[in-house]
Order: sequence, then C-alpha cells, then structure tokens
Amino acid sequence: MQQLTSFATDYTRYVLKGGTKFYAWMGSLTVLIVGMMYVFYLQNTEGLIVTGMTSQIHDGLYFANLVFLVGVAAGAVTIVFPAYVYHHEGMHKVTVLGEMLAITAVIMVMMFVFAHMGRPDRLWHMIPPWGIYSFSSMLGWDVMVLNGYLFLNIACGFYYLWVKYTGGKVNNKFFMSLVYISIVWALSIHTVTAFLISTMPSRPMWFHSMMPIRFITTAFAAGPALIILIFLIIRKNTKFWIEDSAINLLSTIVTWCLGLAIFLTMSEIVVELYARTEHANGLYYLMFGLHGLTSLVPWFWSSVILMVTSFVLFLIPSVRTNYKLLPILCVMAFTGIWIEKGMGLIVPGFIPSPIGEVTEYYPTFVEILMTIGIWAFGFFILTILLKGAIGILQGEVKYQGGAVAKSGDVAGSGNAAAYETR
Repeated sequence: MQQLTSFATDYTRYVLKGGTKFYAWMGSLTVLIVGMMYVFYLQNTEGLIVTGMTSQIHDGLYFANLVFLVGVAAGAVTIVFPAYVYHHEGMHKVTVLGEMLAITAVIMVMMFVFAHMGRPDRLWHMIPPWGIYSFSSMLGWDVMVLNGYLFLNIACGFYYLWVKYTGGKVNNKFFMSLVYISIVWALSIHTVTAFLISTMPSRPMWFHSMMPIRFITTAFAAGPALIILIFLIIRKNTKFWIEDSAINLLSTIVTWCLGLAIFLTMSEIVVELYARTEHANGLYYLMFGLHGLTSLVPWFWSSVILMVTSFVLFLIPSVRTNYKLLPILCVMAFTGIWIEKGMGLIVPGFIPSPIGEVTEYYPTFVEILMTIGIWAFGFFILTILLKGAIGILQGEVKYQGGAVAKSGDVAGSGNAAAYETR
C-alpha cells in the first residue's frame, strides 16, 4: 500500500512540474475545457435543440468524432503488435506510450457518447445486465467492448510502469496474456463500431459488408499518423529518444493502410455509381450534391485530395523518411481520414431519409465548441499520461520511499525504457 501511495504521489508530482511551454499548453487546453463544460450545461438545460441535429439527421459531429476516435484507439495496436509478435526492438521501447494513447482515445469516445445522449441520466441503460439497451442495442455492445479495451490498456500500461517504478520484474504469464488479448480486442472494437451503422438496412450508404474492413484500414492509417506526430514532438521536447526504426515502421504502416482505404473508397464509388439507383443517392449527394444541396461536396473532395496526395508522397522513401516533411504528410492523412470517417460517412448516410426527404446538416457553435473541448480534454489527459510514463521509463521517477529521484542520479539510464519481457 505504501508503494501504491508513493507511485500515485510521485507520478502526480512529476507531471505537475514543467516549463513555460508546458504550462501555456495545459492552460490553453483548460480554457477550451471550460468552454466545453459551458455548452454541455446548455445542452442539458435547453436540450439537443441547441445542436444542428434534427429528426432527419440525428447523428452529427459528435457521432462522427466517436467513430473516428474508436479507430485512433484501435490504431495503437500498430505499436503493440510489431513489438510483441515480431519483437521489433524500437517498438518495445515505446509500446507503453501507444497504450497511453489508446486509453485517452477511449475516454474521449465515452465523452462523445455522453455528449450525444441528450439525457446523461439514462446512461445506465447501456450497463449490462440492467440496462434495456445493453444487449439489444449495437451501441450497448460497442460501449461494452470499448470499456473492455480501456481496462486492458490500463492494466497493461500501468502494470508495466508499476514494475519499472518499483524496480521489479515483469510477470510474463500475466502480462503477455493481457497483451495478446488486447491485440485481438483492438480489432473487435472497430468491427463492432462498424456494425453499429452497417446493420441498418434503411441506410443503404452504410448497409454493406465492406464497412468493417474500411473502418480497420482507416484506423491503421489515422492512428499511426497521430502516433508519429506525438513521437516527433516527444523527441523534440524531451530527453526521451524514440528510435528512427519505430517511426519508419509506423510510416510504412500508414502508407499501405492508407492505400487500401483509398482503394476501398474508389471501389464503392464504382459499384454504387456504375448503375446508379436510388440507393446511391447518399453517395451521389456527397460527391456532387442533390437537388441543389451541396454543403458536403467540398468536404468530400478535400478528403480525397488530402488522402491521395499524402499517399503518393508516402510512397516516396526519401519523403517518407524526411522528418521535416513527415509531420505534414501525417497531418494531411489524419485530416483526410477524419473527414472521410466523419462528415463524409456519417452525415450523408442520412441523406436522403428512408422516406425520401433531403435535408442538410450544419454543426452549431455548441457542437463545434463541445467537440473542440472534448479534444482538448483528451490532449490534456494524454499529456499527463505521456509525461508521467516518460519520467518512469527514463528512471526519473522511481520508488525511493516516496521521493522522486533526481535526474542526475539516473544519467544514462535510457535502457530503462526498454520492454524487458525476458
């Protein structure tokens, strides 16, 4: 118990210390979080009428981000899998950082679920076995697998940090069992999320069996793209060194998964529009507009341009391994997939409605600020988790009867960051 208390105290003490840049970053995020709390109050006092969602289009910006962030959470497996299945040394050293990202992404997903419900007091209906939607609703299943994935990443990540903090030895039977379960579970969370929309016959744009594989390929492109950006920021702003081999492997994964995602999108366009029927109206509206309504057309073509351009540049080895250009490519791919998985997939699935109504959706200020605030909260949590994890991996935070070790006492202890599972 004393070690556990010391771990929590030392971890907190370490993450609260930082320079001007750190406090400015956290302060800016806090301002956005306060804004999020204000609009959340508006939603719960005035109702979801303050959003742009309607009876015709009842899933908007919130649900779009929910779907996208499930993919980001699943994308963390692109670190875990090479590290433990293929024993990639560079990945071994940073696996716990990927698990911290997965934890953060799932927390953000839960917040978007909470924001989208309209009646948070009814959240218990998704808790098995008491909730009426826990097993009968696909959203209930989605929430259950997400909670399981959250537990697995918390258990794996913080167990390893605990072992490093106390100077103990990893129990391979326990730890590796959780790791292999989490690898399989990562695929399940985005598959169930795909089933959440692909099991609706009244929404022909979603109603096809290709949806789960589309979700997984985009997840394994967007997730690693964000991880690369985080790794490059860590290399620039901390003493924790991330191997080039880890970044290069992630870049390769982004390249081919992005290519597969583009291929699947183009295949769907050909199948739907070659012999156009009324079932293709949602996709046609997205690409060219319908009955003079074209609000989503710029979103679609922007996504295509960003994804295709970044894919072509990723194919060039000299560009892919240029760490000055790589962040630009990752931002382009990440943004393109965010549009494709959000405004380019969720909203047009409702247009036209099952009875032929054609209406458009415009996010309100409340939705935009709520979305920005949840992302800010996610980056706030991620910063805390990554900062504390890096401190433990570098040996700057370790058990000494409750005291934080001085960084000078652990000079050259970079090897402490390695995952020693032998």
